[in-house]
Amino acid sequence: MKSLIAEHTDSAQVPELIAAAEQVTPHQANALARARAFAEPFLSGETLDTGENTLAHADAVAAILKAMGGSEAMQAASYLVYAVAHLNKPQEVIAKAFGDNYAALAMETNKLVHVQQQARAAEDSAQLVDDPKVQTENVRKMLLAFSRDLRVVMLRLASRLQTLRWHAARKTVCPPSVAREALNVFAPLANRLGIWQLKWEMEDLAFRFLEPETYREVAGLLDQKRIEREEYVEELRARLESELNAQGIKASVHGRPKHIYSIVKKMRGKSLDFDQVFDIRALRVIVPGVKDCYAALSWVHQQFTPLVEEFDDYIAKPKPNGYQSLHTIVRDKAGRAIEIQIRTQAMHDHAEHGVAAHWAYKEAGSKGYSGISAGGEYDAKIAVLRQLLAWERDLATSGEGLFEDRIYVLTPDAAVVELPQGATPVDFAYTVHTNLGHRCRGARVDGAMVPLNTPLQNGQTVEITAAKEGGPSRDWLNADLGFLASHRAKAKVRAWFNERIKHETIARGREAVEKLLQREGKTSTKLEDLAGQLGFKSADDLFAVVGKDEYSLHHIETVLKPPEAPLAPDDFLLLRKSKHVERTPKGGVLVVGIDSLMTQLAKCCKPAPPDAIAGFVTRGKGVSVHRRDCSNFREMAAKNGERVIDVEWGAPKSDGAVYPVDVAVEASDRQGLLRDISEVFAKEKMNVVGVQTQSVKGTAWMTFTVEVADSARLSKVLGLVGEVQGVRWAKRR
Repeated sequence: MKSLIAEHTDSAQVPELIAAAEQVTPHQANALARARAFAEPFLSGETLDTGENTLAHADAVAAILKAMGGSEAMQAASYLVYAVAHLNKPQEVIAKAFGDNYAALAMETNKLVHVQQQARAAEDSAQLVDDPKVQTENVRKMLLAFSRDLRVVMLRLASRLQTLRWHAARKTVCPPSVAREALNVFAPLANRLGIWQLKWEMEDLAFRFLEPETYREVAGLLDQKRIEREEYVEELRARLESELNAQGIKASVHGRPKHIYSIVKKMRGKSLDFDQVFDIRALRVIVPGVKDCYAALSWVHQQFTPLVEEFDDYIAKPKPNGYQSLHTIVRDKAGRAIEIQIRTQAMHDHAEHGVAAHWAYKEAGSKGYSGISAGGEYDAKIAVLRQLLAWERDLATSGEGLFEDRIYVLTPDAAVVELPQGATPVDFAYTVHTNLGHRCRGARVDGAMVPLNTPLQNGQTVEITAAKEGGPSRDWLNADLGFLASHRAKAKVRAWFNERIKHETIARGREAVEKLLQREGKTSTKLEDLAGQLGFKSADDLFAVVGKDEYSLHHIETVLKPPEAPLAPDDFLLLRKSKHVERTPKGGVLVVGIDSLMTQLAKCCKPAPPDAIAGFVTRGKGVSVHRRDCSNFREMAAKNGERVIDVEWGAPKSDGAVYPVDVAVEASDRQGLLRDISEVFAKEKMNVVGVQTQSVKGTAWMTFTVEVADSARLSKVLGLVGEVQGVRWAKRR
């Protein structure tokens, strides 16, 4: 322990820290006392930005947490979070001294403290007015921090309440940014979580600092008739409790406290005068069960005149945060309005403490939270997370413009995932992990199977069903089908297909190069060396351009073969002979200006009538006839234009001469594909004399060599091949 502390703290503080932590072992009892002793040497002489002593602040926060039912770990974190700044490796030190649970809680809370400090500093420097939009990014980061450890919420709520209390007790000015954050962020959060005691106090204190004159005015109005009002309320309370019990309804009736901010909000929201605010005179009735609630309501409505339009049944229809109660406003014989709330003890406990009982991740019991059955730690966490998400959505729909473009959903492990509005389970899968997105095949939302293009809603739990291997569907990129809303997910799908095409192109190019090497008897040639000779960085770069038909194999042949000797004098004599037309014995080709010159059809482009053709005088092999659009011919003609001669097709032969041509096909591989394509050629009376096939990851590439008498008719046949199931394209090579 001594070496650990010495390694991660200032040397001047080592003796005190050793004394505080010498007896510490991880997971030992009395963690709260040990945490205070651990942090005291750091905090006792330190002050916060507000001027409050840091240790005194931590003591007060721990007391607030205890009053709200916070766990010992939360109370201990009140001290550890401020010790973090004094440690070089706080995660390691706190984990070894108190355990990972305490370390994680302290670290997450500390991170959020810094986020909020930065947000307030930016607000102060910009001299911003009371605008909730200022808190947008702050709230977002808070939400994500809460999702990692829900107890962070309670720590931050308690800390902010203590800061407000300290300023009120010292009668010092609270920074407006701190008060605004309390009113616009923390108080609504406490409301969403049902922690009303904290909410009301925080609202009143923040309002006191932000609008001191209005606060004093309303407080003065409350005080003017305080004695008279309290006497009336006490008389009414005693009467109500006595008569309900006489009716067989065991009831406990209490006067409700008066909260200045809620009075002002009601006056402003409904344009009421102070005397018209009903809950200045208010009672709360606590009864054993739900039936007693309605029995008490019936009796109250018989004894007083109810204002029907002011009645709310939050038992039959609870508020989103789980709040349940009957609210009614009645008038006595003198016409004075009284607000009465009727609820069970369980409802009251929830209203006072909200979700505080869940923060230690204990069993939630059969009642659950907010109407959700909670069988244990996981269900309690999910329930509370959904309340946090609902609170965030409240901000989005309240006209403040927060989070309009995003939603938050949960993983099966209760982690929060941020997505754009309109996102689907496929978007969710890609956000969790790219590989999960590629393999996504199905989804459950809140336990029910849904289509993959189902738009997700805020707070839903999403579970992905994935294949062991595979890739995305091309349909996912079809905007009309609505599978993807996230630009990030779309980019990942496109990248997958681009990589697949690249892989397939390289495979096709490799096959072509290796076949060339076989033909030339150069199989021992090292592919990387060959690529280097041709100016490529790698063999794959060479294969890629060959596979895309962007690089002629003739270049490779040139490297593999020694330079060809110049034409012999006899060859030039052939070119200078008198011009006349003679039909050669092979292929029906007429060669212009040459007597008895041997001709051959080039294998690289396989010309056939009525293709536009040209001749090239080769060394010792006569004239090679090419299609004029042949890339090999264009390259040879550019280098040796003097060897090009004009050729043309002769009259069609009566003996049914045919010419071999190559047809390339790309298709989704399936059983029977080769048979179906071959049948098309057979029906069109085109003889298939050769087939080459290759299949990579479900895609087939095929090259058919077919005999045709007229290449013009080939276009129609290629159209028929393109209609075969699975065929993507078919073209002449």
